[in-house]
Amino acid sequence: MIPLIIFYLHIIGITAAFTNEYQKDGLSAGILSVGFVVLIFSVGWSISSFFLKYLMGEAGLGLWMNRDSLSLLLLTIAEGFFYVLYFNESSGTPAR
Repeated sequence: MIPLIIFYLHIIGITAAFTNEYQKDGLSAGILSVGFVVLIFSVGWSISSFFLKYLMGEAGLGLWMNRDSLSLLLLTIAEGFFYVLYFNESSGTPAR
């Protein structure tokens, strides 16, 4: 259930990133932002799964929080901080 919620949050985030960039810079910028989010998600999930493989067993912390769920949760928290800094325009110039 937790991975499903996290995937839905990512779909909402991808939609928001596409819409924001599409309104500012056009279709190509929207598609690039979607590709960027997908790339960060796939690489980040692989890295967080790799690290958690050495820290805990397959069962994880219980029925609702297995190792995959915990790696997705860790990834989502890290992505949240990163995207706030990356897509936030009030902090001056974005890091693009």
